[in-house]
Amino acid sequence: MFSRRASSSKSCTTSWCSVSSKTSTRCYAISLTPGRTLPGKQYPRTFHGKKLFQYNWYTRILNTTDRSPLIFLHRDDFSANRLKKLRRDIQVASQKYLKKAEEAGQVIETPTLTVVRSSIFGAALREYPDVNIEDVQKLVDGVSGGYAVLSLPVLDPPLLNAVLRAMDRSVPPRPEKTAEEIAREIAEKSADPAQPGRRMKRQRAVLVPDLKVMGALLEGKVLLPARMQEVSKFPPLDTLRAQIVGLLTAPSAQLAAVMSQASGGQLARTLEGFKKALEDGEAPEKAS
Repeated sequence: MFSRRASSSKSCTTSWCSVSSKTSTRCYAISLTPGRTLPGKQYPRTFHGKKLFQYNWYTRILNTTDRSPLIFLHRDDFSANRLKKLRRDIQVASQKYLKKAEEAGQVIETPTLTVVRSSIFGAALREYPDVNIEDVQKLVDGVSGGYAVLSLPVLDPPLLNAVLRAMDRSVPPRPEKTAEEIAREIAEKSADPAQPGRRMKRQRAVLVPDLKVMGALLEGKVLLPARMQEVSKFPPLDTLRAQIVGLLTAPSAQLAAVMSQASGGQLARTLEGFKKALEDGEAPEKAS
């Protein structure tokens, strides 16, 4: 059953999100609980047209999480041009890793940033198998507004670290408004026009974009931002594989070394030395 509104009041919260400097659209929080069953409606609900296309598109994106992470982003006050710049910055940050992979003969796609419709994406997320809805609820946290998801081609800590740093540089944290700034904005809105009787000239709003990493989804498991930072500090995958192989082969290598020493006679010589030392220790006791 798919529903835009959820029964929980927290996840039903809405807000007005700026899409451009001239238009705005209403945004919902991602709903992870089934909606209320309304009389006279057919359930489970099926989508048609554009909504069906979006639902299938988001389902395909979620299906990539079995091999690569999907990062959830909360965006605010982003224009179309600002989103293009963010995508370009992410691609530039990943070029170093993609170049190394190309030199190694691997074909890897670039990270993909997708702006999602929260109501349809929530429906696809609810129907996605092998995912803990409670953990995803902690990730989303009932925050309303614009959402986007970033698909990484592979799970590699250096690539994840480069992408996170690129987003921090591209969209620095938005400073909080002071009490004086809030009071000035309220005063400007409630003030009388300079020329009474004439329509005030519309001014283009100055958008200050804000981007927040909500977490990631990988193999049905949720990684919160703190855990993502820890994973991004890990060495590359090749180094991790070499360390794991070393740990697995260390016991067998040690056993082989001991056996080779024993076959070479070192163990026999060691035992002979212990025997001679014991005999030398018994000789003074017999003399006494």
